Amino acid sequence: MKQVILECPGKFGERDAPMPAVPPGYALIRMERIGVCGSDFHAYAGRHPVYTYPRVIGHELAGVVADVGPNSKGIQPGNQCAIEPYITCGNCRACNLGLRNCCEHIRLLGIHVDGGMQEYLAVPIELVHTSAKLSLDQLALVETLGIGAHAVNRGGVKAGEDVLVIGAGPIGIAVAQFASAAGAQVHVVERLEWRRSFMEKLGFSVSEPALGRLADVVFDATGNAQVMGESLHHVATGGRLVFVGLTRDPVIIDDGTFHRREVTLLASRNSFGLFPTIIRKVESGQIDTTHWISHRLFLSEVPSQFAELPARPNLIKALVEVGP
Repeated sequence: MKQVILECPGKFGERDAPMPAVPPGYALIRMERIGVCGSDFHAYAGRHPVYTYPRVIGHELAGVVADVGPNSKGIQPGNQCAIEPYITCGNCRACNLGLRNCCEHIRLLGIHVDGGMQEYLAVPIELVHTSAKLSLDQLALVETLGIGAHAVNRGGVKAGEDVLVIGAGPIGIAVAQFASAAGAQVHVVERLEWRRSFMEKLGFSVSEPALGRLADVVFDATGNAQVMGESLHHVATGGRLVFVGLTRDPVIIDDGTFHRREVTLLASRNSFGLFPTIIRKVESGQIDTTHWISHRLFLSEVPSQFAELPARPNLIKALVEVGP
């Protein structure tokens, strides 16, 4: 089978590989769609601290079950599915606390171990989540949506609360959609005009600066250390600030504001166990993914076109199609 592999920063290659072994408790998935994540761009540029090389990247995954043994989930060959990419140990302190998204030995498909940019992938059955209603495109978005869903859970968003989402990349979009589905009044801050237009198309109130706005819950999805520090000033007294975006740089917090308003600061990492809930919400129309996919390329085009993807106009989410 064909694999596209990130051999080292800045260099993709192709190779033929044997079909993966399918041990008991695993399913063989024919890969169909792979979402391109910002972390994939960082890996290509050599700026991501976790990726190792060579690596078959891709962790936003959808495919069709090609082979599976008897299982309690009722999964059968031919089922379309989303693949949860988080492989956890189940034994560390975090896992024992039910915080498997923070597993001390976590391995992510496409990051720590080979992922989706290949024709077939064998994965534990527990990570396979099927849907008879969703398209492969929609299923490939479930992992990204999971980051937003988990962040909204971390923020404890309640119906009627004011929510401010800073940054309208894919993660910010997901946060805004799940906060809205929870009944919150959501306002989005985004500096890029075309992203503001996109969020308005989804029905959100949007502005470029925050304009002194205060909110019960503020989500920072920028991953920019300076902006993350400034986000504190938009949290109302007794409110919550959730850092969803990641940065390697120190974040400076104004302690006077932090204490005076008695703000709760939260981090949000990955997600776990939310795929079935997310799939149901997309199936029911509570979460609308209609406008998410802005760019496409075939797996065979990744070595020649991946580098220029970030510069393509109005990029929201690019999908890689495995065939032809």
